[in-house]
Amino acid sequence: MVPVPKGDQFADVLTANAEYAREFSRADLDGRAARGLAVLTCIDSRIDPLAMLGLKSGDAKIVRNAGGREDELHSAIREAGGPETSDLTFSTSADQAASICSDVERVRSFRRLDGLQVGGFVYDVTEGLLTRIC
Repeated sequence: MVPVPKGDQFADVLTANAEYAREFSRADLDGRAARGLAVLTCIDSRIDPLAMLGLKSGDAKIVRNAGGREDELHSAIREAGGPETSDLTFSTSADQAASICSDVERVRSFRRLDGLQVGGFVYDVTEGLLTRIC
């Protein structure tokens, strides 16, 4: 283990990681998403995509960006190698809901992604509830 200098602002993170590494058991996971699922979600720290969808490590490709917009989704879908994807965001505003549906329609129009199931959802960070909007 690498010694952590006193006063290091990352000491707590490195200590936590050392504990995590002692129990690490994911070396055998494949790099592809076991459930063939790609999830695009916002970077909001209140969102825990695996837990909220009942998934575990290795089940899905998780892409996080500001606002959970579709810009990065097509590469994640290709990497996931599976038949479905979900577009998730944390916002509950009507304006954001409209943009999510627009993103979903745009992803559905990508010829190289023909046959994928694409859904748009809103995640309520105060209740933990996921609602399909398109």
